[in-house]
Amino acid sequence: MAKRDFYEILGVGKSASADEIKKAYRKVAMQYHPDRNPNDKEAEEKFKEAAEAYEVLSDADKKAKYDRYGHAAFGPGTGGGAGGYSNMDDIFSQFGDIFGDDMFGSFFGGGGRRSSGAGRARGQRGSNLRIKLKLNFEEIAKGVTKNVKVKKHVLCNTCGGNGAKDKNSVQNCGTCGGSGQVRRVTNTFLGQMQTVTTCPTCNGEGSTVTAKCGGCKGEGRVYGEETISIDIPAGVSEGMQLSMSGKGNAGERGGFAGDLIIQIEEETHPELQRDGLNVAYDLHISFPDAVFGTQVEVPTIDGRAKIKIPAGTQSGKIFRLKGKGFPEVQGYNKGDQLIYVNVWTPQQVSDEEKQILEKLSHSPNFKPQPTKSDKSFFDRVKEAFS
Repeated sequence: MAKRDFYEILGVGKSASADEIKKAYRKVAMQYHPDRNPNDKEAEEKFKEAAEAYEVLSDADKKAKYDRYGHAAFGPGTGGGAGGYSNMDDIFSQFGDIFGDDMFGSFFGGGGRRSSGAGRARGQRGSNLRIKLKLNFEEIAKGVTKNVKVKKHVLCNTCGGNGAKDKNSVQNCGTCGGSGQVRRVTNTFLGQMQTVTTCPTCNGEGSTVTAKCGGCKGEGRVYGEETISIDIPAGVSEGMQLSMSGKGNAGERGGFAGDLIIQIEEETHPELQRDGLNVAYDLHISFPDAVFGTQVEVPTIDGRAKIKIPAGTQSGKIFRLKGKGFPEVQGYNKGDQLIYVNVWTPQQVSDEEKQILEKLSHSPNFKPQPTKSDKSFFDRVKEAFS
């Protein structure tokens, strides 16, 4: 089944502000919350669907990619993004603060319970990481998989991320009894009102550590290095950013990992220049070759190609090699290679050459005689980029 539009799911337009998107998500999350719709699979799927939409639209980088490419921005080979949620606990842990623990406690008077573990918050989320990745023209044109070593916080292998010395060093929180929540009942003129807040002792985790892990000092993570395989789609450009969800710094005590942001840099090509999807090359030919015509070899992104220079070619002529440029990211368009002809004028000549040129200068065939078919420089440039 095709995915629904994220803006449609939350009921907002593309111009909606961050606050409007947050409010819209909160409204949908409340409508389809599991406590309000027990054993309702359809409501559960819509609840997950809304969380996925909010994950993308609340992140400026992901939202920009979605606005440009739609769901294709997070397809295979794009370096991560919106993968959907299969685990309800993950949604509550990551976005629980959006609709608030006390909201549902007040509505259901303490009778309503979230799915098992939903009231507990995992440890602190890890921060995002940014790296720069330099690519050459061939890698950009074809796409490439890069294995990159990244120095960052990684999960502690000794404790598995919970920060405890051993399994016997973790016990239920004495304040909340392991629920991660503290319920309070207040008498008002309307009757008793119950509120639910995050436990201040365990910060919502539901457990406390009695003896810290010696490897990570209780953090659940250590500073190390990870080799990450990054799939770069064809057609990326200088300054473009890709995101890999969960590949940033590991969180504390089992918290979600941050994202890895990859900023693309282009290596300078020794002979070619990039102009959007097109590739430009300056070809210099001699005056005799321009008069008599010739065949030359020019560099392209993926090798060299032979082109024919017709007799009488003028300086400023632009030849086009169709489809020899860059592909469009997540699209079907492909650029061309444009070859700009420059007829080389010698800066030094011998006495013999000077006599020959002086004689030729009086010949009628060597006097400029442009016709209507000879386009101006601006017309040629306009034609090349049309």
